[in-house]
Amino acid sequence: MTRNIINWQRPSSRRKGMSMIDALVDFIYQNLGAELAVFITSALPVVEVRGAIPLGISLGLTPFDTFVASVLGSMLPVPFILLAIRRIFQFLRQFKPLGRLLDRFRERTLRKGEQVQKYGALGLVMFVGVPLPGTGVWTGSFIAVLLNIPFRWALPAIFLGNLIAAVAVMIITQGIAALF
Repeated sequence: MTRNIINWQRPSSRRKGMSMIDALVDFIYQNLGAELAVFITSALPVVEVRGAIPLGISLGLTPFDTFVASVLGSMLPVPFILLAIRRIFQFLRQFKPLGRLLDRFRERTLRKGEQVQKYGALGLVMFVGVPLPGTGVWTGSFIAVLLNIPFRWALPAIFLGNLIAAVAVMIITQGIAALF
């Protein structure tokens, strides 16, 4: 039995040059639907609502469905980060190379969170609400933990900031979409 190598093509989710995130989103979209693709994409660090909203609009979802799926998806990791990351970091510090890496991560995160140190929960809302790279619910959650902001203040502040960022990204996305 010989395989026809000449006509063989990669599956769509494994195209050459496709990033791991693109492949994951493509797989989810093909198999589970656009709403879940937006939900899961928004839960990923760095991407969050900033990437999930344009994705949802480009997949043909309504702005409302895109907004809801991306906000809920991006909030999914927040309670886990706020409640568990300190214990995870303590465990990882047992390993010397990881301890140094965590120290650098801590310093970099705290530098980003200077306004949060100054204004507390309101600063956290402002930090998460600015839709720029390096801000968002993941970094905001880490900052809240590192600054010992209580869960009862951090979660609503991060949620409000996430709503602000999602509205801003939706306005930008819809404005750009209207041009085409």
